[in-house]
Amino acid sequence: MDMDRWNGKDRLIVITGTTATGKTDLAIELAEKINGEIISADAMMVYKYMDIGTAKPSKDIREKISHYLIDVVEPSEYFSVKEFIHLAEKYIKDIQNKGKTPIIVGGTWLYIQGLLYGLSDAPKGDWKIRKELYKKESSELYEELKKVDLEYANKIHKNDKKRIIRALEVFYISGKPLSYFQRKHSFKEKKYEFLGFVLERNKDEIMDRIEKRVELMFSQGLVDEVKFLLDMGYRNFLTSSQAIGYKELIPYFDGKISLEEAKEDIIKNTKKFAKRQIRTFRSKFVNKSSWNFVNLSGENFIRPFEKFYCNFEKNHLD
Repeated sequence: MDMDRWNGKDRLIVITGTTATGKTDLAIELAEKINGEIISADAMMVYKYMDIGTAKPSKDIREKISHYLIDVVEPSEYFSVKEFIHLAEKYIKDIQNKGKTPIIVGGTWLYIQGLLYGLSDAPKGDWKIRKELYKKESSELYEELKKVDLEYANKIHKNDKKRIIRALEVFYISGKPLSYFQRKHSFKEKKYEFLGFVLERNKDEIMDRIEKRVELMFSQGLVDEVKFLLDMGYRNFLTSSQAIGYKELIPYFDGKISLEEAKEDIIKNTKKFAKRQIRTFRSKFVNKSSWNFVNLSGENFIRPFEKFYCNFEKNHLD
């Protein structure tokens, strides 16, 4: 690949996709080839001390290839989409000013959508409302959401507690459903010219990779990491404590389940999460021409990347 074609040009690459598809490893490989730096778009990697369970790149890798928006806030703090966008936009400019290519990498679609297409004018969150809603079960909240915003409820999974609560919060504050604000915005105008990739693998392969990754996390010390967080008092914080790989181990430390049961719960919940992500990525890309779906099962990414890049350069950068 001719690196001179990349240096100093205002272009943006976005790599997203389901958990366990290999986004991070691929982004690192690509960054080395095209003189890029990486901006994480992962809602849990922003939290300090949560390294193993969120599969953060190692410190050695981060010293070799610059990464941004990792270890930004304490687990007790809330990190919003707006905060992500503000910082990501700053880092994009900084990276481009160095003549390098920003590579946005992660599976948090709300972050990516907000960065690339902007945010709707839905009202800001209300922590009092949110705290009360988090006390309820997802099933109860979902039934409530269907009564006030069936359109949005039909777009998300019944167990997606975070999105359910946000939709209910918007309705309670404004008296209007979240779907109203989304239709009003439409998310059709791009803030950046970008080359986007949605990574996929065959479903059986993703499930196998999830099982192997959970086993690796346990061997790397996930149990000790969770104990450290609990000892520091981070048990009940609304966002960080909902991370898969952490919340399932709390009942183990409370003596309610065995370690093997906790591990099985992590695998089960990660697989459910992956299935929800698959549905999201297949339905949310409002500008299909900007996105390229790449199945990595038996595929070398760099070859299709070069093909898509050439088309991108021809269409946008002449």
